[in-house]
Amino acid sequence: MNNIHKLAAIDIGSNAVRLLIKSIKVNKTDTKFKKISLVRVPLRLGEDVFSKGKISDKKLKKLQKTLKAFKILMQMHEVYMFKAVATSAMREAKNSTKIIEDISSKINIKIDLISGKKEALMIANFFLDTMENPVNNYLYVDVGGGSTELNLISKNKIVNTRSFKIGTVRTLNNITKDISWHNFKNWIENNSKLYKDIVVIGSGGNADKILKISKKNINQVIDISELEDINSLVKSMSFEDRIFKLQLNADRADVIIPAINIYLKSLKYSKSKSFIVPRIGLADGVIRHIHLNNKEGQLLRLII
Repeated sequence: MNNIHKLAAIDIGSNAVRLLIKSIKVNKTDTKFKKISLVRVPLRLGEDVFSKGKISDKKLKKLQKTLKAFKILMQMHEVYMFKAVATSAMREAKNSTKIIEDISSKINIKIDLISGKKEALMIANFFLDTMENPVNNYLYVDVGGGSTELNLISKNKIVNTRSFKIGTVRTLNNITKDISWHNFKNWIENNSKLYKDIVVIGSGGNADKILKISKKNINQVIDISELEDINSLVKSMSFEDRIFKLQLNADRADVIIPAINIYLKSLKYSKSKSFIVPRIGLADGVIRHIHLNNKEGQLLRLII
């Protein structure tokens, strides 16, 4: 019997829509995951939602085309099961229910509109599964376009979780509320004061780019002073220089600045000096979730 199969996750975020495909090998003693493909399309659904309250027809058409393309890619890769999730932008869009229903009926892809807390837990649980020796206290900070998910981890367990309406697209458009920043600061300070030597973990596309700029390896410590230097470097460069000198995509070259700011605030409020990037995200957590909970996945053969 073949114990290798492929699973996929579609992450419909505020800044981009991603398709991650992984090969899964199940043994008697463990389970191994191998990345096959990652496709990212920068739709920026959050631009519409955070300013107008809903997803425009133009953005909706792009989303539908993207999901149709993702469906074909999954078929070509012979994916067995997948799950599509939507986060902050879709959670807040007034027309999200109709959009989800239309996509289900026209494209036959069911979208799970997950809460901020579920989003945070999916990410953190995958991190705990992949860390070889998680002996430290961690503040896991996943920065998205519309929200930031926080997980406080100690002794290999998640001790507290919170989602905040603080994201890169939202901040870039100057619509992050002061009360959100206030609550963000208070939550980190109140929860982290009980734990010593916290290491801040950064995840999301911007964290991956920070890692690349730092020239450090995955999970290698980036000191807070190094992150501050990276912040100064990026802010000193023009938009064009960030694209051509730092090799950032155009849709990344603007949001990386508010992202670094969120990570620096997380370090400051938790009194941490260490920042690491494991290069994992929500899509990884979704694949882990459907591997452990098959009933929550959608069989691809049913939509061909």
